[in-house]
Amino acid sequence: MPIKTLQEYDPDQIHADSDLIADSQINYDDAIAYWSSVPASVNGVLGGFGEQTPVPKADIVGSMTFLRKLETRMSCPAPYKKLTIDMGAGIGRITRDLLWRVSDTVDLLEPVKPFVAQMETELTQVQQKGKLGTIYDIGMQDWIPEPEKKYWLIWCQWCVGQLPDAELVEFWKRCKDALIENGVGTMIVKENIAPFEDIFDETDSSVTRTDAKFRQLFIEAGFKLIASDVQKGLPKELFPVRMYCLKPQ
Repeated sequence: MPIKTLQEYDPDQIHADSDLIADSQINYDDAIAYWSSVPASVNGVLGGFGEQTPVPKADIVGSMTFLRKLETRMSCPAPYKKLTIDMGAGIGRITRDLLWRVSDTVDLLEPVKPFVAQMETELTQVQQKGKLGTIYDIGMQDWIPEPEKKYWLIWCQWCVGQLPDAELVEFWKRCKDALIENGVGTMIVKENIAPFEDIFDETDSSVTRTDAKFRQLFIEAGFKLIASDVQKGLPKELFPVRMYCLKPQ
């Protein structure tokens, strides 16, 4: 889903549509059609906030700072490996700029075919470093973890708005089961936050959720919140972006 701007938020329209539950309007086919129509570039996946803006750099710096604060909570003792999966990975920007640096191997999941094709170019360095794992060209709702794989880190950023609440809870339950046991595995969720109530965006058929909704869904999926922080350095016209660190209950 693209980074959400405040200009897209129309309280009067939201109030007028209040009889419709935001997440009930999500349509997977519409979402795939939209994302397949945008350029397979940083500017495309970030909804116009590409390398010509401060957003990509600020995003990575904010995520790295958050991970450093969590270093003691994310240790990975032997014999475990730091296997990570980048959910809704787009063209692989976050893996390219961040995840491979903190992981032994990174898997990626992305259903939009042009984005998957672009990964071959974007992830050349990651592959050369021997850190590129499996690329799953499917949606989150279709992902079934491989039993032999246990993840040290599951990264969900600007993607979970494409799933309705019930589907998202089921997805996160599968994520929980795919994490390394005994509190070693961690899930990070990084998303735009709606101010008062969940907002449906017909552009890409996604939902921007409130902080309260996220916290409710984390509990339903069996996660406990370890830490949370707001991303700094983004343009003021954007909705706030919040990072959540989660461990299985």
